[in-house]
Amino acid sequence: MSLKVGGIVLCGGESRRMGRPKAWLPFGDELMLQRVVRILAEVVTPIVVVAAPDQELPPLAGDVSIVRDERRGRGPLEGLAAGLRGVQSRGADAAYLSSTDVPFLQPRFVCRIIELLGDAMIAVPQVEARHHPLAAVYRTAILPDIDRLLAENSLRPFFLFERVSTRVIEPSELADADPDFQSLRNLNSPEDYETALRDAGYATA
Repeated sequence: MSLKVGGIVLCGGESRRMGRPKAWLPFGDELMLQRVVRILAEVVTPIVVVAAPDQELPPLAGDVSIVRDERRGRGPLEGLAAGLRGVQSRGADAAYLSSTDVPFLQPRFVCRIIELLGDAMIAVPQVEARHHPLAAVYRTAILPDIDRLLAENSLRPFFLFERVSTRVIEPSELADADPDFQSLRNLNSPEDYETALRDAGYATA
């Protein structure tokens, strides 16, 4: 049976360094969240967006589901749990997890991560000696493991990698899909944002 893979976009972070909500940042003729959702939807379905409990979001396509973190400020594992439940309810067996602030996400990169999952529970890239949990694929079957970690207040994604079968993907396995690893380029500050706009050929904000 083929694996049905959805997509999860986390946008409930506080964006302290950026100084304004990343989901609403203009990028060309769309907003940042809209762009990431659109790119991800080119290769996976369903798409679930995970927001903070009272967070306002830009308009999204009608087939995008919006779910909320159960508790605020608990980091990506809390959002991953909510997102996996969302895609599972729509028939997916796994999901590619993305942050909101990756405007250069490449569909080929997403497909490669999915291809490399194999029989593992998680496939996560490790580039420049660092895991990238917000550019990884997770099976819905690990939900009980995530819930246990959340109950223990063990909130680092690496604890999950230690607990379940995890396929660590090396840079050489991704180089032809995204040679410059632009899919991992996230925007944390106004300077990052302005540089990304210039690199994309858009006027700076």
